[in-house]
Amino acid sequence: MANRSLRRLVDQRAAGSPDALFLLDPETGRHLTFAGLRRYCLALAVKLSRYSLAPGERVALLAPNGLEAAAMFVGLMAAGQVAVPLSLLSQPRQVAHLLDHADCRLVLAAETQMAHLEAALTQLPRSVTVVNISSVTEEGDDIWPNASPAGDDDALLMYTSGTTGRPKGVRLSHANLLAGARFVSEAHALGPDDRVLAVLPLYHVNAQVVTVLAPLFQGGSLVMPSSFSVGRFWSLAAGHGCTWLNLVPTMIAYLLNGEDPSVDLSGLRFCRSASAPLAPEHHRAFEARFGIGIIETMGLTETAAPVFSNPLDPSRRKIGSPGLPFGNRARVVDQVSARPLPFGCTGEIQIRGPNVMRGYHKNVEATAAAFTPDGWLRTGDLGHRDRDGFYFVTGRLKELIIKGGENIAPREIDEALLKHPALLEAATVGIPDPLYGQEIAAGVVVKPGMTVSEGELRAFCETELGGFKTPRIIEFLADLPKGPSGKVQRLRLFEGRQPADIQLRSEP
Repeated sequence: MANRSLRRLVDQRAAGSPDALFLLDPETGRHLTFAGLRRYCLALAVKLSRYSLAPGERVALLAPNGLEAAAMFVGLMAAGQVAVPLSLLSQPRQVAHLLDHADCRLVLAAETQMAHLEAALTQLPRSVTVVNISSVTEEGDDIWPNASPAGDDDALLMYTSGTTGRPKGVRLSHANLLAGARFVSEAHALGPDDRVLAVLPLYHVNAQVVTVLAPLFQGGSLVMPSSFSVGRFWSLAAGHGCTWLNLVPTMIAYLLNGEDPSVDLSGLRFCRSASAPLAPEHHRAFEARFGIGIIETMGLTETAAPVFSNPLDPSRRKIGSPGLPFGNRARVVDQVSARPLPFGCTGEIQIRGPNVMRGYHKNVEATAAAFTPDGWLRTGDLGHRDRDGFYFVTGRLKELIIKGGENIAPREIDEALLKHPALLEAATVGIPDPLYGQEIAAGVVVKPGMTVSEGELRAFCETELGGFKTPRIIEFLADLPKGPSGKVQRLRLFEGRQPADIQLRSEP
C-alpha cells in the first residue's frame, strides 16, 4: 500500500468501471459515476493549481453532506492536498482556531456556510482565501496538473472533538486511509453491488472512511442525503436499493422510537454500528423489530476508523462486544506495569496496524504520549478480551468512576438505565464527593410521551445494580451533549458545575 494513493484509486475505478454509479444525491437526483468522480477531481485539481499551493498543503472544507462535499473531500486528497474537514457544529472561534492551527490559506465552503465562515475569519490574524464549492465545474482536462501523492504522504488532517481540552489534529496518510477502507470492505464482504445509506456527517472519520472511501475502494456506491431523518430513513434506504447501513447508537435509538417502516427492508443485509458502544437492549430491540442484523464495530479517528468488527456470520457475533481485531493487532495491558494481560483481565486497549495515524499535527508531546516505546497506539479505552479473542470495552481511562476506591465503568450503569422502557438515552459520569472521592451522576432523556420519576429510576437501578452503583443524582435533559459523530460526551454532562450545584445529597 506504500505506493498507493487515493488519486491512483480514483484513476483505477474510472478506468475499470467508468459508467458504474458511485454517488447519488436522493434529494436532487444528481449522481456521479466513477468517471464523473474523476472528472470532478481533475477539475478541482486544476482550480487548486491556480492558488500556488505547495504539494501537501492543507485546505479546509466546510460544507454539509451532499454530492459536492463528498466529491470535494475525495478530490482534495486526490489533487495532492491535505483535506481539513471542519465541523458544522463548531463555533466561529473554534473554526478560527483550527484554520490557524492547520495553517490553512484556502477554504472550500458551501454557500450556506459563508456567514458562519466570515464570522470565524474576523478572528484570524491573517487572510484566508474562500472558494465557493459550487464554482468547481468540469473543464475538459484529462491530465492531472501535478505529480501524484505517495502512499506515505499526508492526505487528511482530522481534528478530534476535544472534550477534555483543545482538539488535536490527527495526521492520516493515503496509506492509512486505504488500509481503513480495505479493512471495512473485507470485514463486511462488500462488493460492487453493495450500496450504503450515508447519513453520518462528512466531518467525521466514520463517514469519511466507512461510507465514502470503502465504497470507492471496493467499487460499490453510496446514497447521501443532506442529513439524517427518522421520518424518511427507511424509504431512502429501501427506495434507492441500499444493501447496508452505517449508523451510530444515537441514530439507532431514534429509529427505535420512530414509526414502523412501511417499505420492504429485505434488501438490507446488515446494519453497522460504530463510534460508541451500543446498548444491548437497543441492539436486541432493533434486530427484533426491523429484522436487520447489527454488526457492532469500533474505531478511532487515530486509526482511520476501523479497529474491531463482529463477524459477518450472525451466529458468531457477541452482543456487547465491538468484535475481533480486523486488519489490526490488539492487546490489553496493565495500566501500571504496561505488561500485556491475559484474557478476562481489564486494562488499556492498545492497537497496532497500517491504519494507525502518523501523529498529531504540531504536537510532538501528544504524539509521543500516544504511543508506547515499542510502537503501540494507546487508545485510552479500558476493556478486556475473552477466550474467543473478542474485545469488550468498559469505559475510558479519563471517564472511569472511582467511588470509595472501587473502579466503576460508566457503561455498565448506562446499560442498566437503558433497560427501563421510558428512557431513550442515558449517560453516567463521576462527580466530586467528599466522602467517596467520586459519586455517580446520570443524565437521561425520556422518550416522547412517556414519564418517569427520579425515584422510580433509582429504584430500578438498585434492582439492576445494587445500591453502591446506583446513581445518586439523575437529571432529566432534553438531549445529551454529543460530538460530531453523535457520540455522547459524558464529561460535558455537568461541565463547569460545582458539586453543590448538582444537589448531591448526603443520603441515598
